[in-house]
Amino acid sequence: MDRDQLKRAAALRAIEYVEDGMVVGLGTGSTAYFVVEGLGARVAQGLRITGIPTSERTATQARGLHIPLATFAEHQRIDVTIDGADEVERGTLHLIKGLGGALLREKIVAAASDRLVIVVDQEKLVDRLGDHTPIPVEVTQFGWQATAARLEALGAKPVLRHAAEDHPFITDGGNYILDCRFARIDDAAALEQAIINIVGVVESGLFVGRSSAVVVASEGGVEVLTRGAR
Repeated sequence: MDRDQLKRAAALRAIEYVEDGMVVGLGTGSTAYFVVEGLGARVAQGLRITGIPTSERTATQARGLHIPLATFAEHQRIDVTIDGADEVERGTLHLIKGLGGALLREKIVAAASDRLVIVVDQEKLVDRLGDHTPIPVEVTQFGWQATAARLEALGAKPVLRHAAEDHPFITDGGNYILDCRFARIDDAAALEQAIINIVGVVESGLFVGRSSAVVVASEGGVEVLTRGAR
């Protein structure tokens, strides 16, 4: 199976958490695409849900599949959110998210959810966060250089993300993203707090203690991980 087949297999397992009448957070990214696709097929078969998308891209896909959408004006609580991740730490199920650029909205939706179900293929599992992936940090455009300097003082090597060679990437919220590599992350919770305490930081891509379950697809099949299990 190629990676897309693995992602689709995990997505189809994850949407089994969705029941009739639920408010469902719809994630962003290549894996979340298959989640929305699968939910669209179930809606066509009669499933009644209301989706809250984490990005304009996901909203467009959901509308095309006739998934009813709402905002936090109508629903302040979400029954379950299904999303992807860029890294998942074994045992803790702490996450790095945001390489797709929607980390602020993803964290707002995750924080409002009773359950956060993450869908990944086996290559996203790591022994320690940051082993392969930088931590995206969403920052205000104004003064981003000063914010980057404060992140450097924490031990990061921040790089401004670009959409093109001469054009910085701009999030749906109108902010920049600094992709920050750290030599070693021993305490993800402390680092998450230290980053968010920096003036100019909007949010970080560290999702500590938020995932309820992680659905992992591998050549051997689909496995569901829960916190504390190795």
